[in-house]
Amino acid sequence: MSPTERTQAAAPERPPPEGVEQTLGGSASACDPPVSHYLRCAGRELHCLEWGSRQRETVVAWHGLARTGRDMDDIAAHLAGRGWRVICPDTLGRGLSQWSPEPEREYCLDFYVRQAGALLDALGIERCHWLGTSMGGAIGTVAAATTLRSRITRLVLNDNGPSLAAAAIERIRSYAGNPAAFATVSELEAYFRTIYKPFGWLSDAQWRRLTETSVRRLPDGRVTPHYDPAMVMQFTHHTDDYERWAEWDSLDIPVLCLRGEASDLLLRETTEQMRRRGPCAVVVEIAGCGHAPALNTPEQFALVERFLAAGAGAIAA
Repeated sequence: MSPTERTQAAAPERPPPEGVEQTLGGSASACDPPVSHYLRCAGRELHCLEWGSRQRETVVAWHGLARTGRDMDDIAAHLAGRGWRVICPDTLGRGLSQWSPEPEREYCLDFYVRQAGALLDALGIERCHWLGTSMGGAIGTVAAATTLRSRITRLVLNDNGPSLAAAAIERIRSYAGNPAAFATVSELEAYFRTIYKPFGWLSDAQWRRLTETSVRRLPDGRVTPHYDPAMVMQFTHHTDDYERWAEWDSLDIPVLCLRGEASDLLLRETTEQMRRRGPCAVVVEIAGCGHAPALNTPEQFALVERFLAAGAGAIAA
């Protein structure tokens, strides 16, 4: 069966989990449209979306390895509708941000952290909370322990920790370094539905948006995911980039970790150490997800919002 046929065979849409409205395919909450920014950060242009008023407390929401800032649309819209300013960057080499002309040097956590600091400076953000999925969580951890210490006041890690399973990293590297290409966008969507099935439930509208916001066309007319394949040089030139226990142990801010219950990247034994070491994170497992929860359901919104508003005590209670 072709990818297009698989998409057609999937109709009608799967029912959502209990408590999730069918209308969730659009914005999670009514709010003003986001503002698009292109900013020079550490010598490279980064793109980001800004949701919510400049007068509100700020959350930086940073996406995962081979994704874009548009993955944060639902939770950003929800938080903006509840009084937060939310900044959703595209990492260097992803989405609408510049591709690095020095990939072996710049596709690594240290350079991403450097750019994150420049991004906060450019937007006039003195202090913020940080919500990061996968790689975005690692950027937040390193930043909060080093150059952005005291500027990041709360940290939410979405299926990320100071040590990641080597087998899962290799799995991700294998497909991310050789991105698939298809004749049609429908085929690309079917591919995304397969490789990102661990994200958990997404509506048909959300799958379509995920596809349309992370697609680029190749010179031969085919379509492929919207990132620079060279970004996987992080794994060959910075082999221990995701081993970050030293930074973790130095943190002194509240940390919430959301773990997909079937995650093969963030192992349960790692989260048990995260509960005991360093900032002693509050860990919540998200049912029906692997790596990584899509942050698109009312239950996930509520976990993040309660933690940002009141801290770890509100989650642990």
